[in-house]
Amino acid sequence: MSTSTEISAPAGREPTAEVPPPAPRRRPGRRTDRVAYLFLVPWFTGLLLLTAAPLLGSLYLSFTRFNLLQAPAWNGFGNYVKMFTDDPRYLQSLKVTFIYVALTVPLQLGFALAVAVMLNRPMRGMALYRSIYYIPSLLGGSVAIAVIWGQLFDDDGVLNAFLAFFGVGGRSWISNPDTALYTLVLLNIWQFGSPMVIFLAGLKQIPQELYDAASVDGANAWRRFWSVTVPLLTPIIFFNVVLQIIQAFQAFTPAYVVSGGTGGPSDSTLFYTLYLYQQGFANLNMGYASAMAWVLLLIIAIFTLINFGLARRWVYYEDR
Repeated sequence: MSTSTEISAPAGREPTAEVPPPAPRRRPGRRTDRVAYLFLVPWFTGLLLLTAAPLLGSLYLSFTRFNLLQAPAWNGFGNYVKMFTDDPRYLQSLKVTFIYVALTVPLQLGFALAVAVMLNRPMRGMALYRSIYYIPSLLGGSVAIAVIWGQLFDDDGVLNAFLAFFGVGGRSWISNPDTALYTLVLLNIWQFGSPMVIFLAGLKQIPQELYDAASVDGANAWRRFWSVTVPLLTPIIFFNVVLQIIQAFQAFTPAYVVSGGTGGPSDSTLFYTLYLYQQGFANLNMGYASAMAWVLLLIIAIFTLINFGLARRWVYYEDR
């Protein structure tokens, strides 16, 4: 007796063939995902070995006394307490850096926006003019430009020779504590090319119809700038403000070259990063330098959060 049950087809109809069960479906893109992760392995490796590991290492060293010659000795919050209670040069570096940021960011962005508006007009050879105005940003961060800048404002520099032509007595702008920092501020303002290009890209996105409508309503060029250009450009302004604040806090090369690595005269150009370099690589006080680096990270993070919090009040987005 057979255990299988056969189902007979109705009379006049051919028996139907048995349909095999459907094969399990494979999730589409699984192989593609594996290939993508394979290509990301070098990046993740670099992130872990070159970024995450040194970052965590510096965090640990910030709580130690470490001079590169001996094993780190645990110091707790001693480095952080010393910064604000027993290190006047550290407080001076904070003061100099905050003054530098407060002056350079608005002046540089204002100058960059003015030049971008000027270059946004249709003119023959405009591409050449844009390239010329961008060159200082390519050269400004180099050591050679910092050396030349120091010579411009030296005792027998170009500026004093220019003033002497008009009978005006000059001074050593670099060697004077009252003016040394402002020469570095001018150097940073001169490097306006990067924010200028970003402003120029934003100006290209503003519809011409809005300017035409404002002109029909009787708005002059100045009114069109404040009522049309600036509101529609606020996202670009916000982006440049955040970016330039971060870069200004990290300024190092000009102060190092102009002052010879000392931050002089009288610590008037002692930038935060320059003093961090002195502590870490000149004095071999790596624990203290690591603590300074984390404080700088915290300062930049606070300024960035403040900017994002205030952006809701003045940044205009079309989709809102």
